[in-house]
Order: sequence, then structure tokens, then C-alpha cells
Amino acid sequence: MIELLRKRRSIRHFKDVAIEKDKVDLLKEAALRAPTSKNLHSWEFVFVDDKDTIGKLSEVRGQSSYFLKGAPLCLAVIGREDVNDTWIEDASIAAIIVQLTALSLGLGSCWIQIRNRMHSDDESAESYVKSVLNIPEQCRVVCLVALGYPDEKKDPTPSEKLRWDKIHVNRW
Repeated sequence: MIELLRKRRSIRHFKDVAIEKDKVDLLKEAALRAPTSKNLHSWEFVFVDDKDTIGKLSEVRGQSSYFLKGAPLCLAVIGREDVNDTWIEDASIAAIIVQLTALSLGLGSCWIQIRNRMHSDDESAESYVKSVLNIPEQCRVVCLVALGYPDEKKDPTPSEKLRWDKIHVNRW
């Protein structure tokens, strides 16, 4: 696991290669195996491989999300606040589980924050994603995850560049 964490980097450039069905199936399984508070499964997922739909989703946050257009797969990670008050945590944990699974399969990924972000001056990013994907009103969109074969190489962050000053032992 530590080797995956060492290699994990946000990838924003993807090869124009579809992800094989067996790998997509493993990503789906990983999402469903993510832990949830009280085992209530307050998350839901929309896997998108339709290029036109991914193109629309890439416009959700302007420049910061345009790179999504080049991804062959997009995952919308959704929380159900009507199911459990830990919907944000449950959905976030599932998103990173999928990202780490993707890395283990030779894929790259990048989180695109949706919750509490804007699409335009008068529409939230969440509302925009809900309209594109026909997501029910009671659902909350936490993030999108771009997935695909990396078309860029990023070296791991060296250990000495980690923020060791953020670690406290026994007390602050």
C-alpha cells in the first residue's frame, strides 16, 4: 500500500485509449467495497464513458476541469445525506479507494471537487453535474474523478519534501 501512496499523483493528461471492461469492473467493485459508516452505504456512483457526456462534464468548473475532456472514463461520486450524516466522508473514502485501485491497475486519476464549488455565477457545480447526469434531487455530488491511462509522467514526491511538520506526537 505504501508503494501505491508513494506513486500516486494527480494525472490530468490521458492517452486516447479506452479502459478495458475488466478494469472498469474492478473499479466498480472497489467503489462498492469502500467502507461506510454504520454500513449504511450512503454513496452512489455514476460511471461515464460516453465522450459527449464527459465533454459536457469537463465544463463544470471552467479551466480547472477542462482536462476531463481527455479522460476516457469519469466517475461521479455521490453522497446521500438522507441516508447518513457521514455521506461526505463515505463518498470521499470511496473516491480515494477508486483512485488507488486505478493506480494499481496502471491507470491515472484526478479528483475534481464539485461540492461547494460553482459552475457559473448563478449555478453550482453540483447542480450542473446533476442536470448533465440526471441525478435525483436527494443526492449530493461530492466530486468527479477523471480516469485513464496516463499520458504524462510525474515522479513521486521525495520523502524529504513531505510536510513532516504536520505530524504531531502525543499532543500538538
